[in-house]
Amino acid sequence: MKDKRVLFVSSEVVPYLPETELSSTAFNVAKNAHSKGVQTRIFMPRFGVINERRHQLHEVIRLSGMNLVVNDMDMPLIIKVASIPKERMQVYFIDNEEYFKRKAVFTDEDDDLFEDNDERAIFFAKGVVETVKKLNWAPDIIHVHGWMASLLPLYLKEFYNEEPLFTESKIITSLYDNPFEGNLDEALIEKLEYDKICDKKRATVKIPSFINILKSAIENSDGIIHGSETISEELSSFLEGKEIPVLEHQVENTKESYLNFYADLIAAK
Repeated sequence: MKDKRVLFVSSEVVPYLPETELSSTAFNVAKNAHSKGVQTRIFMPRFGVINERRHQLHEVIRLSGMNLVVNDMDMPLIIKVASIPKERMQVYFIDNEEYFKRKAVFTDEDDDLFEDNDERAIFFAKGVVETVKKLNWAPDIIHVHGWMASLLPLYLKEFYNEEPLFTESKIITSLYDNPFEGNLDEALIEKLEYDKICDKKRATVKIPSFINILKSAIENSDGIIHGSETISEELSSFLEGKEIPVLEHQVENTKESYLNFYADLIAAK
């Protein structure tokens, strides 16, 4: 895997957000890959709870400045970057004042999902792709963590399916036991239609629940990893009907298992 390129895209990464199974795994797997000579890039949303001064985030002017269209609205893309102390790993932050300035992550003070979480997810997916295009950095593996990042496989396979930079990229989605209650905006399916996502792929998220968003990620991925020891029975059943490589939850040798899984997918080209 040395000198291969792995793009890690996660809705949560320590030390920028509190430590959870998801945020810790995303960081530790990237750190291990980086230590083994793998070229890595990490992308996450620049949520308003992230302390920019403490973590020394700064805007990258040459990457910022474009507008992304979400549901027929032009939304300015701001790219910020920071380095994880002692690791020499760069983390890129997808930012937009309308979507990410608020001092919260996914829910409001009443613990209700933000009404625009679906648009935030679309913006994040497009922002990652457009930034990687500007970097002209073709990844061998794209590893997705967290439901807010889980529209990325769909957009890569549909909206960006003719983008040559990602022709050889293999997409992996990690599944975690971190569901949200309720659904995202039911107009998500119409917003996907605006981006000319095909009817069959849109149908999966007609009801934009946590489970269905992950089903969409699964059907647009080249490999799946069980990031948690247990995942929902519905997702497990959905996976059984797919001819797709699956790495079960790893208790020991997690880091090496991930690297071997990457290598096997690359070799399968």
